[in-house]
Amino acid sequence: MNSKDININKNGFREYDARWLYPKDINLEGIKNLGIGLGTQITNRTKKNPRVIVGHDYRSYSEEIKKSLTEGLMLAGCQVEDVGLSLSPMVYFAQFELNADGVAMVTASHNENGWTGVKMGIEKGLTHAPEEMNELKDIVLNQKFKFDKGSYKEIKGFKEIYINNLISKNKIQKKIKAVVACGNGTAGVFAPQILRGIGCEVVELDCNLDFTFPKYNPNPEDLEMLHAIAKAVKDNNADVGFGFDGDGDRVGVIDNKGEEIFSDKIGLLIARNLAPKYKGSKFIVDVKSTGL
Repeated sequence: MNSKDININKNGFREYDARWLYPKDINLEGIKNLGIGLGTQITNRTKKNPRVIVGHDYRSYSEEIKKSLTEGLMLAGCQVEDVGLSLSPMVYFAQFELNADGVAMVTASHNENGWTGVKMGIEKGLTHAPEEMNELKDIVLNQKFKFDKGSYKEIKGFKEIYINNLISKNKIQKKIKAVVACGNGTAGVFAPQILRGIGCEVVELDCNLDFTFPKYNPNPEDLEMLHAIAKAVKDNNADVGFGFDGDGDRVGVIDNKGEEIFSDKIGLLIARNLAPKYKGSKFIVDVKSTGL
């Protein structure tokens, strides 16, 4: 591979994932190199010919990014298992369900169009932390690659496995009317079905897939999205409103009066529910918590 054909901006390697403007800061050859580097890293930390789950979000270019990433992973000897259009939590779930050695989710999360990226993990339930990201950056930029023969397998119907797992284990006792806003992002083909499955009456808001994001960016911290949810909650006399980001791993919550419920309060409700089930539990909060 001619190094002059590879474009990969070193600043795209962040503390917990990787993101670039595409194709300005990374091209498909750069993505392929990222795949070789990630495959090398997973092999170094696990075993020869590791099994790696890949998925992608709904952007116009995400599938071609995933294709190049997959080619790189295979060049490093990985056995790639593709679960298709995904939420990031679905890819993490797939690592447990399929007992794989690593994951790579092609997504730029809540970033605007033009961005791409990859969320990665090796140890089950954990994404890359700064140590792993620095190691990956070194492998990729200095081409410290290991090559072997890999393979590819499409995992069909995994979306239904993921959704059914969530629905079967969670049913609500009281009927709730919920506005579900997805900003035309990937969560639109997951969240309404899941919430209906657990017993909610769902009012859909921008849940059809449209990678141009015509109304607002799918970002639950974006005021435009929050205001749209609040209006829909009041207009429909709903009990609650949920707003999901582009890859479905963050949610904003609006109460029945159209007011935002901040994430630390949601965390407190979750902790209160989990604490009786897991005696002696410890819960971690970050510096943005209000001290509840």
